[in-house]
Amino acid sequence: MKALSQKRRHPLAAVALLLMGLLITGGLYAVATTVNQAKADTTSFSASDAEEGGKLFAANCATCHGMGASGSQAGPSLVGVGAAAVDFQVGTGRMPMQMNGPQAYKKPAQFNEEQTHQLAAYVASLGPGPSIPEAGVLDEKGDAAKGGELFRTNCAMCHNAAAAGGALTKGKFAPALADVSGKHIYEAMVTGPQNMPVFSDANVSPEGKRDIITFLKQIESNGSPGGNDLGALGPVSEGLFVWIAGLGVIIAFTIWLTSRTS
Repeated sequence: MKALSQKRRHPLAAVALLLMGLLITGGLYAVATTVNQAKADTTSFSASDAEEGGKLFAANCATCHGMGASGSQAGPSLVGVGAAAVDFQVGTGRMPMQMNGPQAYKKPAQFNEEQTHQLAAYVASLGPGPSIPEAGVLDEKGDAAKGGELFRTNCAMCHNAAAAGGALTKGKFAPALADVSGKHIYEAMVTGPQNMPVFSDANVSPEGKRDIITFLKQIESNGSPGGNDLGALGPVSEGLFVWIAGLGVIIAFTIWLTSRTS
Protein backbone atom coordinates (compact mmCIF):
# COMPACT_ATOMS: atom_id res chain seq x y z
CA MET A 1 0.00 0.00 0.00
CA LYS A 2 2.85 2.35 0.80
CA ALA A 3 4.42 1.78 -2.65
CA LEU A 4 1.07 2.42 -4.37
CA SER A 5 0.61 5.60 -2.37
CA GLN A 6 4.02 6.82 -3.45
CA LYS A 7 3.22 6.17 -7.15
CA ARG A 8 0.05 8.24 -6.83
CA ARG A 9 2.21 11.16 -5.76
CA HIS A 10 4.43 10.84 -8.85
CA PRO A 11 4.49 14.10 -10.92
CA LEU A 12 3.39 12.25 -14.06
CA ALA A 13 0.45 10.50 -12.43
CA ALA A 14 -1.96 13.35 -13.17
CA VAL A 15 -0.81 13.48 -16.79
CA ALA A 16 -1.27 9.72 -17.18
CA LEU A 17 -4.78 9.88 -15.72
CA LEU A 18 -5.67 12.78 -18.02
CA LEU A 19 -4.44 10.94 -21.11
CA MET A 20 -6.31 7.80 -20.08
CA GLY A 21 -9.50 9.80 -19.62
CA LEU A 22 -9.13 11.45 -23.02
CA LEU A 23 -8.52 8.12 -24.75
CA ILE A 24 -11.56 6.51 -23.13
CA THR A 25 -13.80 9.51 -23.92
CA GLY A 26 -12.59 9.70 -27.53
CA GLY A 27 -13.04 5.98 -28.03
CA LEU A 28 -16.61 6.02 -26.69
CA TYR A 29 -17.47 9.02 -28.88
CA ALA A 30 -16.05 7.36 -32.00
CA VAL A 31 -18.00 4.17 -31.34
CA ALA A 32 -21.25 6.07 -30.73
CA THR A 33 -20.79 8.18 -33.87
CA THR A 34 -20.03 5.14 -36.02
CA VAL A 35 -23.07 3.24 -34.80
CA ASN A 36 -25.41 6.18 -35.39
CA GLN A 37 -24.01 6.87 -38.85
CA ALA A 38 -24.22 3.22 -39.85
CA LYS A 39 -27.90 3.15 -38.91
CA ALA A 40 -28.54 6.30 -40.93
CA ASP A 41 -26.92 4.82 -44.03
CA THR A 42 -28.47 1.37 -44.03
CA THR A 43 -32.10 2.26 -43.33
CA SER A 44 -32.52 4.14 -46.65
CA PHE A 45 -31.63 1.20 -48.91
CA SER A 46 -32.85 -2.32 -49.52
CA ALA A 47 -30.71 -5.42 -49.96
CA SER A 48 -31.66 -5.52 -53.65
CA ASP A 49 -30.43 -1.93 -54.08
CA ALA A 50 -27.03 -2.86 -52.68
CA GLU A 51 -26.89 -6.02 -54.80
CA GLU A 52 -27.67 -4.20 -58.03
CA GLY A 53 -25.27 -1.44 -57.05
CA GLY A 54 -22.54 -4.01 -56.57
CA LYS A 55 -23.03 -5.22 -60.13
CA LEU A 56 -22.89 -1.67 -61.48
CA PHE A 57 -19.79 -0.97 -59.43
CA ALA A 58 -17.99 -4.07 -60.69
CA ALA A 59 -18.77 -3.17 -64.29
CA ASN A 60 -18.01 0.56 -64.17
CA CYS A 61 -15.97 1.53 -61.11
CA ALA A 62 -13.83 -1.42 -60.01
CA THR A 63 -11.22 -0.70 -62.70
CA CYS A 64 -10.02 2.28 -60.66
CA HIS A 65 -11.40 1.69 -57.18
CA GLY A 66 -10.73 -2.04 -57.04
CA MET A 67 -13.05 -4.97 -56.37
CA GLY A 68 -14.93 -4.39 -53.16
CA ALA A 69 -14.04 -0.68 -53.45
CA SER A 70 -10.83 -1.41 -51.57
CA GLY A 71 -8.87 1.02 -53.75
CA SER A 72 -5.95 0.75 -56.14
CA GLN A 73 -3.16 2.88 -57.57
CA ALA A 74 -5.69 4.48 -59.91
CA GLY A 75 -8.33 5.34 -57.30
CA PRO A 76 -8.83 5.54 -53.52
CA SER A 77 -10.76 3.14 -51.32
CA LEU A 78 -14.45 3.96 -51.00
CA VAL A 79 -15.04 2.01 -47.81
CA GLY A 80 -16.56 4.43 -45.32
CA VAL A 81 -17.10 7.39 -47.69
CA GLY A 82 -20.86 6.95 -47.36
CA ALA A 83 -23.83 7.21 -49.68
CA ALA A 84 -23.66 11.01 -49.83
CA ALA A 85 -20.22 10.95 -51.48
CA VAL A 86 -21.42 8.57 -54.19
CA ASP A 87 -24.63 10.51 -54.80
CA PHE A 88 -22.61 13.73 -55.20
CA GLN A 89 -19.79 12.40 -57.36
CA VAL A 90 -21.96 10.25 -59.63
CA GLY A 91 -24.99 12.56 -59.62
CA THR A 92 -22.94 15.53 -60.81
CA GLY A 93 -21.15 13.48 -63.46
CA ARG A 94 -17.73 13.90 -61.84
CA MET A 95 -17.47 10.14 -61.62
CA PRO A 96 -16.58 8.22 -63.66
CA MET A 97 -13.85 10.74 -64.50
CA GLN A 98 -13.59 11.90 -68.08
CA MET A 99 -9.80 11.96 -67.89
CA ASN A 100 -7.03 11.94 -65.33
CA GLY A 101 -6.17 15.35 -63.95
CA PRO A 102 -5.84 17.44 -60.83
CA GLN A 103 -9.61 17.64 -60.45
CA ALA A 104 -12.76 15.91 -61.67
CA TYR A 105 -14.98 18.13 -63.82
CA LYS A 106 -18.74 18.38 -63.61
CA LYS A 107 -20.42 16.91 -66.69
CA PRO A 108 -23.69 15.18 -67.67
CA ALA A 109 -24.31 12.19 -65.40
CA GLN A 110 -23.60 8.77 -66.88
CA PHE A 111 -26.06 6.97 -64.60
CA ASN A 112 -29.74 7.71 -64.02
CA GLU A 113 -31.21 8.40 -60.58
CA GLU A 114 -32.09 4.75 -59.89
CA GLN A 115 -28.61 3.54 -60.81
CA THR A 116 -27.01 6.31 -58.72
CA HIS A 117 -29.20 5.25 -55.79
CA GLN A 118 -28.09 1.64 -56.22
CA LEU A 119 -24.40 2.58 -56.37
CA ALA A 120 -24.86 4.66 -53.21
CA ALA A 121 -26.55 1.71 -51.51
CA TYR A 122 -23.64 -0.59 -52.36
CA VAL A 123 -20.96 1.77 -51.08
CA ALA A 124 -23.03 2.52 -47.95
CA SER A 125 -23.16 -1.22 -47.23
CA LEU A 126 -19.35 -1.40 -47.11
CA GLY A 127 -18.93 0.88 -44.11
CA PRO A 128 -20.52 3.77 -42.23
CA GLY A 129 -20.31 7.25 -43.73
CA PRO A 130 -22.37 10.38 -44.41
CA SER A 131 -25.86 9.59 -45.64
CA ILE A 132 -27.94 11.33 -48.32
CA PRO A 133 -29.61 14.37 -46.67
CA GLU A 134 -33.29 14.34 -45.86
CA ALA A 135 -35.73 16.71 -47.55
CA GLY A 136 -36.19 18.78 -44.40
CA VAL A 137 -32.78 20.46 -44.70
CA LEU A 138 -33.19 21.06 -48.44
CA ASP A 139 -36.41 23.09 -48.42
CA GLU A 140 -34.52 26.41 -48.93
CA LYS A 141 -36.51 27.97 -46.08
CA GLY A 142 -33.62 28.66 -43.72
CA ASP A 143 -32.26 32.02 -42.59
CA ALA A 144 -30.47 33.53 -45.59
CA ALA A 145 -28.77 36.20 -43.45
CA LYS A 146 -27.22 33.60 -41.14
CA GLY A 147 -26.38 31.48 -44.16
CA GLY A 148 -24.54 34.41 -45.69
CA GLU A 149 -22.48 34.87 -42.53
CA LEU A 150 -21.59 31.18 -42.43
CA PHE A 151 -20.74 31.16 -46.12
CA ARG A 152 -18.45 34.19 -45.89
CA THR A 153 -16.73 32.70 -42.84
CA ASN A 154 -16.23 29.16 -44.12
CA CYS A 155 -16.56 29.14 -47.92
CA ALA A 156 -15.93 32.55 -49.52
CA MET A 157 -12.13 32.29 -49.40
CA CYS A 158 -12.34 29.62 -52.12
CA HIS A 159 -15.76 29.98 -53.74
CA ASN A 160 -15.81 33.82 -53.78
CA ALA A 161 -18.21 35.89 -51.67
CA ALA A 162 -20.74 35.75 -54.52
CA ALA A 163 -20.25 31.96 -54.96
CA ALA A 164 -18.75 32.57 -58.41
CA GLY A 165 -15.85 30.16 -57.81
CA GLY A 166 -12.13 30.76 -57.89
CA ALA A 167 -8.74 29.35 -58.83
CA LEU A 168 -6.65 27.26 -56.43
CA THR A 169 -3.12 25.87 -56.77
CA LYS A 170 -1.73 23.32 -59.25
CA GLY A 171 -4.60 23.52 -61.72
CA LYS A 172 -7.32 23.01 -59.12
CA PHE A 173 -10.30 25.29 -58.61
CA ALA A 174 -13.35 25.92 -56.48
CA PRO A 175 -16.37 25.68 -58.79
CA ALA A 176 -19.15 28.24 -59.09
CA LEU A 177 -22.23 27.25 -57.10
CA ALA A 178 -24.92 28.54 -59.44
CA ASP A 179 -27.29 25.90 -60.84
CA VAL A 180 -26.16 23.35 -58.22
CA SER A 181 -28.96 21.52 -56.42
CA GLY A 182 -29.37 21.97 -52.68
CA LYS A 183 -28.86 18.25 -52.17
CA HIS A 184 -25.48 18.29 -53.90
CA ILE A 185 -24.41 21.41 -51.97
CA TYR A 186 -25.27 19.68 -48.69
CA GLU A 187 -23.49 16.48 -49.74
CA ALA A 188 -20.39 18.45 -50.71
CA MET A 189 -20.29 20.03 -47.27
CA VAL A 190 -20.48 16.70 -45.40
CA THR A 191 -18.13 14.74 -47.68
CA GLY A 192 -15.49 17.27 -48.74
CA PRO A 193 -15.03 16.43 -52.44
CA GLN A 194 -11.89 17.36 -54.36
CA ASN A 195 -10.03 20.02 -52.34
CA MET A 196 -12.95 20.99 -50.15
CA PRO A 197 -12.71 20.39 -46.39
CA VAL A 198 -15.36 18.35 -44.59
CA PHE A 199 -17.88 20.39 -42.62
CA SER A 200 -19.24 17.95 -40.09
CA ASP A 201 -22.18 18.73 -37.83
CA ALA A 202 -19.66 19.82 -35.21
CA ASN A 203 -18.35 22.52 -37.58
CA VAL A 204 -21.60 23.58 -39.22
CA SER A 205 -24.87 22.22 -37.87
CA PRO A 206 -27.53 20.76 -40.20
CA GLU A 207 -29.55 23.93 -39.61
CA GLY A 208 -26.51 26.00 -40.57
CA LYS A 209 -26.09 24.01 -43.77
CA ARG A 210 -29.76 24.63 -44.52
CA ASP A 211 -29.17 28.38 -44.02
CA ILE A 212 -26.18 28.30 -46.40
CA ILE A 213 -28.24 26.57 -49.09
CA THR A 214 -30.99 29.17 -48.62
CA PHE A 215 -28.46 31.98 -49.00
CA LEU A 216 -26.95 30.48 -52.16
CA LYS A 217 -30.33 29.98 -53.77
CA GLN A 218 -31.35 33.52 -52.88
CA ILE A 219 -28.32 35.18 -54.49
CA GLU A 220 -28.75 32.88 -57.49
CA SER A 221 -32.37 34.00 -57.96
CA ASN A 222 -31.42 37.68 -57.55
CA GLY A 223 -29.11 37.54 -60.56
CA SER A 224 -27.12 40.64 -61.51
CA PRO A 225 -29.57 43.56 -61.88
CA GLY A 226 -26.70 46.01 -62.46
CA GLY A 227 -25.56 44.33 -65.67
CA ASN A 228 -22.57 42.08 -66.35
CA ASP A 229 -21.07 41.04 -63.01
CA LEU A 230 -17.55 40.61 -64.51
CA GLY A 231 -16.99 37.40 -62.59
CA ALA A 232 -18.37 38.89 -59.35
CA LEU A 233 -14.84 39.79 -58.28
CA GLY A 234 -15.78 43.18 -56.90
CA PRO A 235 -14.38 46.68 -57.48
CA VAL A 236 -10.93 45.47 -58.59
CA SER A 237 -12.21 43.76 -61.73
CA GLU A 238 -14.70 46.55 -62.36
CA GLY A 239 -12.01 49.23 -62.04
CA LEU A 240 -9.65 47.27 -64.30
CA PHE A 241 -12.37 46.91 -66.93
CA VAL A 242 -13.16 50.64 -66.83
CA TRP A 243 -9.45 51.50 -67.03
CA ILE A 244 -8.76 49.21 -70.01
CA ALA A 245 -11.98 50.06 -71.82
CA GLY A 246 -11.61 53.78 -71.15
CA LEU A 247 -7.96 53.78 -72.23
CA GLY A 248 -8.88 51.86 -75.37
CA VAL A 249 -11.54 54.41 -76.27
CA ILE A 250 -9.09 57.29 -75.74
CA ILE A 251 -6.44 55.63 -77.95
CA ALA A 252 -8.99 54.84 -80.65
CA PHE A 253 -10.31 58.42 -80.57
CA THR A 254 -6.74 59.81 -80.76
CA ILE A 255 -5.92 57.64 -83.80
CA TRP A 256 -9.14 58.66 -85.52
CA LEU A 257 -8.55 62.35 -84.74
CA THR A 258 -4.95 62.36 -86.07
CA SER A 259 -5.96 60.49 -89.21
CA ARG A 260 -8.63 63.13 -89.91
CA THR A 261 -6.21 66.04 -89.59
CA SER A 262 -3.69 64.50 -91.95
